[in-house]
Amino acid sequence: MDQKKKCRPKGLMERLHDGETVICAEGYLFVFERRGYLTAGSFVPEVVLEHPELVRQQYEEFVHAGSDVVLAFTYYAHREKMALIGREDDLERINKHALRMAREVADQTGTLMAGNISNTNIFLDSVPNYREKIWQIFKEQIEWAVEAGADFIVAETFPHFGEALMAVKACKEFAKDIPCVVTLSAVHCQVNGKPATVDDVDIVDAFNKLAEAGADVVGLNCSRGPATMLPILEEAIKDCKAPLAAVPVMYRTTNEEPSFISSKDPLTGEPLFPVNLDCIQCNRKDIHDFGKRVQELGIKYVGLCCGNSAHLTRSLAESLGRKPPASRYSADLNKHWLLGHDDKLPLLEQESKTKYTLRLTKVE
Repeated sequence: MDQKKKCRPKGLMERLHDGETVICAEGYLFVFERRGYLTAGSFVPEVVLEHPELVRQQYEEFVHAGSDVVLAFTYYAHREKMALIGREDDLERINKHALRMAREVADQTGTLMAGNISNTNIFLDSVPNYREKIWQIFKEQIEWAVEAGADFIVAETFPHFGEALMAVKACKEFAKDIPCVVTLSAVHCQVNGKPATVDDVDIVDAFNKLAEAGADVVGLNCSRGPATMLPILEEAIKDCKAPLAAVPVMYRTTNEEPSFISSKDPLTGEPLFPVNLDCIQCNRKDIHDFGKRVQELGIKYVGLCCGNSAHLTRSLAESLGRKPPASRYSADLNKHWLLGHDDKLPLLEQESKTKYTLRLTKVE
């Protein structure tokens, strides 16, 4: 197709080999659930077909905030999920539409476009012929991504090493000439006291086995917030055989509750996942600090997963020393009527400001 012949920006692996950091904004499922265009539970991206203009706008918004990649919103747009809501006949249409819009926005903005495959939720012995079914799911979504001109494939959110390995093999077979980024989802499992996949493979060992199988970038996404994802990556960076990816959820997970799936309300103790997580949302400083830390570690593929929004992606970009278009609107508190000291502000001496601030913030 003609668009494949267009001059493309510098590729993913070329950037990583040159020591550049690549930002990939994710989190579309939670974005559209919050906005009222996607159902929590099934989490199928019907919005791609029902409100494509909003999906295109979100692609553009993430680029505006600093993303180097337009990730096609085909997460969970696979055969099993579409069957769950009775829309199997729309499978090809939803994938191709999401991919086409992503390619168009990437071309317009000079960014990379990535196809997306994900966990299938049927990597279970209790599902007849589950491996054959998963292979077909990966095959068709990868082939559609290649046809749409994807610059690379993101295969993500695998709690099972076995399914992640299948994803690598599928990428190598059906997208031979483009890179693949493969990320695991580290939940609560441990082997010998170390984080492991659900099928009991040490996470760092899993990274290296995926790299040996052909994954170009390996790492973690989803499940864990920055606080509980970074310690795993700090260990992995010592021995990993491929570039690492760090794509946490935007929630304050803890050692006691390392995954947002297990997070509890700090006031009531009630479970928060998946629709009441707002009270443990990461703030801009959390993400700025995360960006600084991955930079110190030398992790060059970074992004934000569930809970992401444009202002957090901007914070990540700015932590890396960048000024994306959205930085034009970054906070300038020097112009705030109470906090600022700009010469154009009405004169309010410091003693008066202090008294005023105390009155506004005093808790009776």
